Amino acid sequence: MKQWYQELFENYARKYDNEVFTQGTIGEADFIEREIDSDKSVQILDIGCGTGRHSIELAKRGYKVTGVDLSDNQLESARQKAGAAGVSVNFIQKDACNLDFSKEFNLAIMICEGAFPLMETDEKNFMILQGAFRALKPGGKLIFTTLSALYPLFHSVKDLINSSGGDVISGDNSFDLMTFRDISWIEFSDDDGQKKKLYCNERYYTPPELKWLLKSIGFVNTGIYGCKLGAFSRNYQLSTGDYEMLVITEKPSE
Repeated sequence: MKQWYQELFENYARKYDNEVFTQGTIGEADFIEREIDSDKSVQILDIGCGTGRHSIELAKRGYKVTGVDLSDNQLESARQKAGAAGVSVNFIQKDACNLDFSKEFNLAIMICEGAFPLMETDEKNFMILQGAFRALKPGGKLIFTTLSALYPLFHSVKDLINSSGGDVISGDNSFDLMTFRDISWIEFSDDDGQKKKLYCNERYYTPPELKWLLKSIGFVNTGIYGCKLGAFSRNYQLSTGDYEMLVITEKPSE
């Protein structure tokens, strides 16, 4: 049985690239470059790369990038966009829960809920972080964004999604305080104009539990910040008004 996120991305590449939340690529790539001191020798893994917007932008800036995603449709779009941009990116279809890289990358990124935290179980989300840790060379860095549980504790997720101006409409949101999962349905039109309705199950995390997860895997020097579209910064303190958290953590040097 396909999970909701698999069905969502079956035929959603063009619509996805036009969503409001995908319009911050340039500024986000600027931040990623600052975090690696614009070192062109850094090898980058983009987990849940989708249509390749960050992979392609970083490749245009001279970095060697590998992008992995579960969706054929998203990857096909990514390869077409990379070709049109005249850059080479190694796009691979792969389940983020079963990454088989070992000490190959200096940097791993997961931006805009790339795989984590969309998984249907906490164990699978944990496996994604474990895979990212294995993929990194000693001293490597992981940068990702994820859903902040502070937001639904104070606000309505449904109202946020429905006010975003995109194609997606959300309803029947129920935030479970025992699991920190938001259960809801979304309605949207795919790239062929076909209307779909999916029942979603997304995991929201608190900063302390996220820090503990990363520490238990072996990551160090974890910082958690407020996440602003296209303007990532270590200077933004996380607040209840942030729908996402920006997380920066490192694999210890040997």
